[in-house]
Amino acid sequence: MSTDLSVPETRVLAIASHVVYGYVGNTMVALVMQSLGCEVAALNTVHYSNHTGYNQFKGTKTSAEEIRGLYEGLKQSYLTDFDVMLSGYAPSADAVEAVGSIGRDLNLKAGTKSGSFFWALDPVMGDNGQLYINEDVIPAYKNLLHDADLILPNQFEVELLSDVKITSLTTIFEAVTKLHKQYQLPHIVITSIHFAESPTTLSVVGSTRRSDGTSRLFKIDIPSIDCYFSGTGDMFAALTVARLRQAVSRANLNRIRSWISPDNVEAVDLPLATAVEKVLASMHAILQKTKTARDEALEGMRGPLGTLEKERDSEKRMHLRKTKAAEVRLVRNLSDLREPDVIYRAEALNV
Repeated sequence: MSTDLSVPETRVLAIASHVVYGYVGNTMVALVMQSLGCEVAALNTVHYSNHTGYNQFKGTKTSAEEIRGLYEGLKQSYLTDFDVMLSGYAPSADAVEAVGSIGRDLNLKAGTKSGSFFWALDPVMGDNGQLYINEDVIPAYKNLLHDADLILPNQFEVELLSDVKITSLTTIFEAVTKLHKQYQLPHIVITSIHFAESPTTLSVVGSTRRSDGTSRLFKIDIPSIDCYFSGTGDMFAALTVARLRQAVSRANLNRIRSWISPDNVEAVDLPLATAVEKVLASMHAILQKTKTARDEALEGMRGPLGTLEKERDSEKRMHLRKTKAAEVRLVRNLSDLREPDVIYRAEALNV
């Protein structure tokens, strides 16, 4: 199989966190998108030694003023010819507003050139019912929804944005339809949904709005992997931007505002559905290999306790080792990014 680098030339401004060690935020985003042929300019919202799953880290947050200043530095040298902006974690409501001002400026710069700029917004706020951020970030993100072309919330985040509790396919329909109509959002992908009746299945639901604001919902089910990974939301967002750009180009929609398909295109035939199928194929393969590597690393830790495990903080040491063992194995598996074997297909979600 030939390497799939048919993603059109794409210049991306990626605004997200950064870590020295491991793959989350822009560390993940840049490698994923560059591996698929995109040019990535990374504007980092935090600078941490490692991701917060280790329960300890060193580093600094980027202030809203610094975020604006970095963007102004790009503007003064005419370095803002971006096709796409992908925005992720922002550490405060002020920082979210600063990111919003950048997105709006790039939208304004695109002017009347329909399809020439696309904003993908990953509203990183929390997961599994727990907020990562202060509550004032929630309304700050809601204020950006009118300007974004695509949002990529998880189940908890879409509940926060739509004020609809997700308990069934019907409530998913309600939440997505509300976001389409209230904010005129062109595209929505809910990146991870778990239902109590299907604990071993992870569902991803997406939709591209019609001209009357109604949804075109599709769903893809994949087997859950029994392991906690960090950076998967960033990986999903980066892959989605690249694969959507590819699918839109093939459908000749790259000069259409927000890359919206005509109303007669069915949910499973949407470029967004095609893109997400490839995204999940890549991610499932890489995360399966990561879990295998993690299990092998943990197996190697068994046996007589060493000096470190005899220390008073042995529980902490084991947590650190287990977290390190679960870091996503990306570099050695780039072929899975470029040549995904698509197994799990989209199905129309009729509610």
